[in-house]
Amino acid sequence: MRTALIVGNWKMNKTASEAAAFARELSQRLPGTSTGVEFVIAPPFTALESVHRVLSPGSPIQLGAQDMFWEDHGAYTGEVSAPMLKDLGCRYVILGHSERRTLFGEQSDSIQKKIRAALKHGLRPILCIGESLAQRDNGSTDDVLTQQLRESLSGFTGDAIAGVTVAYEPIWAIGTGKSATTEQAVAAHRTIRRALAATASAAIASGTRILYGGSVTPQNIESLLSSDQIDGALIGGACLHVESFVTIAAVVSAARSIGV
Repeated sequence: MRTALIVGNWKMNKTASEAAAFARELSQRLPGTSTGVEFVIAPPFTALESVHRVLSPGSPIQLGAQDMFWEDHGAYTGEVSAPMLKDLGCRYVILGHSERRTLFGEQSDSIQKKIRAALKHGLRPILCIGESLAQRDNGSTDDVLTQQLRESLSGFTGDAIAGVTVAYEPIWAIGTGKSATTEQAVAAHRTIRRALAATASAAIASGTRILYGGSVTPQNIESLLSSDQIDGALIGGACLHVESFVTIAAVVSAARSIGV
């Protein structure tokens, strides 16, 4: 069974001091090292250092970043590189989030370069892909997911692809309160695994973790994880409150402990 991964994407929320206080309380309330589950929080860049100081080596929480640039250094005002993130203790980095694509015009070619840079420096990329409501309504979800995946991983070796986690996040469910049904999410995850098998191999497709992201809550997480296709969640709003994050963590840990 693939290890479940729960990622809290804080987006543009919490100051450095607020983030440190939150991480401290969350560390105290999450269960210790849990077999079969990993927890990651991705604060804004400004809070990475303060959160890193709070997370002890034995903390159940790992640190992630919300984005990064593909060059190691240079005249790129406002950007942050993979070596900078590594130095701050980051282990994961979210790339290609739908908000980066829709609000900032990111395309698969730049996302591909970011993934390459992340892997080069030992960061674990979480590649986000997903369709719009119009694309779902016109029946092109499978084509969109397959195209985004192939373009983002074009030219990668099988070993490189094996180091990537994929997050399916339907754009129409991001921040809307409208989550995909379990059936819709499972169907999309199966499409992604088929695309991975065609791009890399059946073994890599089987071993790759695929997360669901899009209005994940303590109320729907158990249903989503009832399928062996879904390996965890990329959480937005619900991760900004300790109580809801802890509740989600407890549900996932319990599910993994009984082999669901």
